[in-house]
Formats: sequence, C-alpha cells, structure tokens
Amino acid sequence: MLIVTGTKRSGTSMWMQILIAAGFPPFGEAFPANWGNTLRDANPSGFYESLLRQGIYWRTNPHPRTGAYFFPEQVERHVVKVFIPGLVRTDRAYIGKVVATVREWREYESSLARLYAMEDQARRERAPESPDPVRFPPALEWWSENFALVRDIAIRRYPVHVQSYDGLLEDPASVIRRTLEWIGDPEADIDKGIAAVEPRNRTQVRPESQTLEPKFAALCDELYGRIHQGGGLEMSFIRELNEANVELGARIKAAQKAVHDDQLARRERRRAARAAGEQPEPAQQGDEVLPGEAIAWTPEDGG
Repeated sequence: MLIVTGTKRSGTSMWMQILIAAGFPPFGEAFPANWGNTLRDANPSGFYESLLRQGIYWRTNPHPRTGAYFFPEQVERHVVKVFIPGLVRTDRAYIGKVVATVREWREYESSLARLYAMEDQARRERAPESPDPVRFPPALEWWSENFALVRDIAIRRYPVHVQSYDGLLEDPASVIRRTLEWIGDPEADIDKGIAAVEPRNRTQVRPESQTLEPKFAALCDELYGRIHQGGGLEMSFIRELNEANVELGARIKAAQKAVHDDQLARRERRRAARAAGEQPEPAQQGDEVLPGEAIAWTPEDGG
C-alpha cells in the first residue's frame, strides 16, 4: 500500500487529496461520520480518514465489526492515511511506500488547539455539561510521534519520502512531481495531483510558543530544519534525539497515562448513561487512538 503518515494537522489530508487526484484509489472518506458538520472548517477539502489511521494490523484487519479482510496484493495501489503511532504498529507486509509529512512544531501546536476548540464547541452544543477531555500536550505529542517516525524508518527501512509542510506549500509543483516520480506509478496523473493543492486552506503561520524549554525547542527546530532542507540525519544527531527522548520520557508517559485514564473514564460514563437510558456524552475524535509510546532508542538499534 501507499501510506501517507505524519502527526495530526501536519499535511496528511493534503497529501491524501493530492494522491487521490493523481489517481490512487483511497481508503477513507473525505468527512467520516459527522465531521462535515463539526470539523469542516479545519479541513475544507476533506480528511480522508478511516479505521486504518490506527494502523494496519490485527485490530483493524480484519475489520472488527464486519470481519472483512484484505490481503497486501489486493491493495497495492491504494493510498491510506495512517498516523505515526499506527504506522509503527502496521504489519510490514502492508507497507509499500510511505509519504511522511512533518509540520513545524509551533504551527502544529496552534493548529491542533484550533481543531480541539472546534471539537469542544460541537460537543458542548450536544452536551453542555460534558467535561473537556484530557489531551496530550501538543508539543510533547509532536516530539513523541516524530521521534517514533525516525526510529521506525531506521529500524524497518521501508521506502519513505519525508517532506516538510512548508516545502510543499512553497513549491507544490516541484515537490509533487518529484514525489510522484519517486513513487513510480505509471498510471499516476502528476498534473492533476499538482492541481489539488489549496495553499489558501492553511490556517496557521508560525506563532510564538514557550511550551518547550529552550534546549528542546532548539532540537525540534533543528530536526524540522533538516527535514525541510532534505538532508540526512547523521549518527551524532540521532544520538542527540535519543538522549532528549530519554529526558522527556517520564513527562511523555505521565501525559499518556492521563489521556488513557480519561478515555477509560469517559467510556465508562457513556456505558453507564446508556444503561440508564440516558443520552451519553459524545465521543471525541481519536478516542480509539492513544498517542504512541515513548521509546528509548540507541542508534545501534537501527544501524
């Protein structure tokens, strides 16, 4: 399969739109469930998400409700969005080529806050008394997931094109042409893929943030800068990433536990409400997906 990956709000939907326009059959709908009513402003051209955003593995294939199962050879040309934690758990047999997109961490933080505000507003309209969910701090989530992506690429060595969000919007024609030529599908329509880009849908431009301490902020900036410039990651820099991940590990695990405990509590409240014949509080986007684990990794693990 052709997998589009990244964090939330990193350009994954834009890449899905590009590749679908170029002729790749997709998994996922533009606006799953009621997202067209609640979250359309966050992505006017569509999200193209499915259950497979959690990963292509035993919990999602076969489908947990229908039992439908697909084999790798049946979906070779299909494109699917799989967020980074899902990619890490995806069976290697289903990974053909991966298009990974990374967004600058401050923009990611701001864009995610905007998405959560839309989600909270929609929930309060349906259930005014429902409490806000506990959420993973966006800057830590950016770090945890992009570190996991670097680690997974190094260890499993699947073919991957890693692209910065800024680079795509600065020169969409060149980036899309280069990416589609790398994918190497003779049926792909490069011109239609280029025409699918809508830079006007960008909602965030590099805000200020004091969320991360300066040393971690600088490392995030350097990682993004290297991706934007298209350079590699030498061993000394990978060691810096791993050392920082070890330092941040306890903080990340505590945040994961808080999100997990809150999700369990809200699921229990929904079950109790249904049992009492009451209207349960609405589920939140991503309730079924927990942020990826923080993994300490030595460069020697991945060569």
